[in-house]
Amino acid sequence: MKIRSFILEDGEAVIRLWNECGLVRPWNDPRKDIERKLTTQPELFLVSEKNGVVVGSAMIGYEGHRGWVYYLAVDPACQGQGIGQALMQEAENRLIERGCPKIQLLVRSNNSKVLAFYEKLGYEVGDVLMLGKRLIPDE
Repeated sequence: MKIRSFILEDGEAVIRLWNECGLVRPWNDPRKDIERKLTTQPELFLVSEKNGVVVGSAMIGYEGHRGWVYYLAVDPACQGQGIGQALMQEAENRLIERGCPKIQLLVRSNNSKVLAFYEKLGYEVGDVLMLGKRLIPDE
């Protein structure tokens, strides 16, 4: 398995992966999410490949205060092989290189399998509420 930065040719494979993992929502156009990420810290958009096939992704950001991880996905046929853990380790390493003091991520509260994955990696549930406001609709 190899972890590298996303390239344009990965687009359709990554979107397929996100759909297979249930990460795509009707109000978020995955193509627009990719386009937007490629304008800001594109080197922090990671994919993992196995035998030349994209099997994982992680979209990372750092604004100078906290690092964030979005779209962590592993092909369901490859889950349990350490790919997600390797992507998270690479995300942490790249953020540490930038002097990032803390990493955060969002998980749907009913996704117990994913919550257990992150807890095994040392992540803790914080006592916070997430608030959001759509500024530009993805139609």
